[in-house]
Amino acid sequence: MNDLDLDTMLGSEPRGRRAARRRRRRQRRGRFLAPLLAFIVLFGIVGGGGYYAYLWLSDALVPKDYTGQGTGEVTVEIKPGETAADVAQTLERLDVVASARAFTNAVTAAGKSDALHPGTYTLRKRMSAANAVAMLDSGNRLRTTVLIKEGLRASDTLATLAKATGKPVKEFQAAAKDAEALGLPQYAKGVEGYLFPATYEFQPQAKPQQILARMVDRFNDAAQEVGLEAGARKLGYTPHQIVIVASIVQAEAGRHEDMPKIARVIYNRLNREPPMKLQMDSTVMYALGKYGTRATHEETKNPSKYNTYYHHGLPAGPIANPGEHALEAALNPAKGDWLWFVATDPKSNVTEFASTEAEFRRLEQKLNQNSQ
Repeated sequence: MNDLDLDTMLGSEPRGRRAARRRRRRQRRGRFLAPLLAFIVLFGIVGGGGYYAYLWLSDALVPKDYTGQGTGEVTVEIKPGETAADVAQTLERLDVVASARAFTNAVTAAGKSDALHPGTYTLRKRMSAANAVAMLDSGNRLRTTVLIKEGLRASDTLATLAKATGKPVKEFQAAAKDAEALGLPQYAKGVEGYLFPATYEFQPQAKPQQILARMVDRFNDAAQEVGLEAGARKLGYTPHQIVIVASIVQAEAGRHEDMPKIARVIYNRLNREPPMKLQMDSTVMYALGKYGTRATHEETKNPSKYNTYYHHGLPAGPIANPGEHALEAALNPAKGDWLWFVATDPKSNVTEFASTEAEFRRLEQKLNQNSQ
């Protein structure tokens, strides 16, 4: 006898209610059977295709990874803003690591998720992810180190950069003409005087424009530190004129401690009534494309606008790239009434100062004696 016959005999329950009760029983059986069926299907997969399922699960849980140090060389660039996941994709594509997942796991295990620095690195092919992480240390970045000395002129600075980086000097010369792209201050008339002397490290992929822009940035930082614009106004000169003075100080001085006095000599001559020619040998040398601070009488006749023996006032522009000491000296000249200075001892770079022409002549004699 089924439920329907019993209910009919008892006559105790309406038809609709009985139907609802049957549906609930079917739903309970379905909830019980669903996980059972899933288990049966999974068992069938593992049983019938267990090997392939194992491979899939193994790859998901333990990603492919090479072992050892790898072989050969691969150049890898990490660009600014790239994450460990971005770097992982690059390394997998270049076959440095077996899988991106292995690399990201190794980065996390080493605690270096935030320690991947932009730059160019030399790695190896088919190396373990852990070794790849170790070789991406910032100490292993490829870089070119260049020393730009204080007092070096723009033309020689560009040649030095070209030689150090292996890039054509013409590319540096072209880049030097784009003042806006380099970030030159508005008062600058060109790169001369504004390629700040320092030791630089450049990445191999750095372009000439980027290299020069970085040097101009260093100048701008130094100018801000020494208060160039405010100091120039206080002295009654433009910032560009102060850079010109600083470049002469840089070229003429043998020691940092003499720079403020040399700056004072320059200002004393400029402010003298009537104005006195600067007569700086270093400006004559610049006009002639030479280095030095002792011009011959014949050389001082050169009509170049940079020749301060020939023209009154400052030369047409800076004659070198001054360092921070020279900029500070130009902004903070020593107190004194000197009008002349002479490097009396070329061996020790000692410079002596004079307020009268008679004193100046004695210093010249001393120089001649020490030069024999």
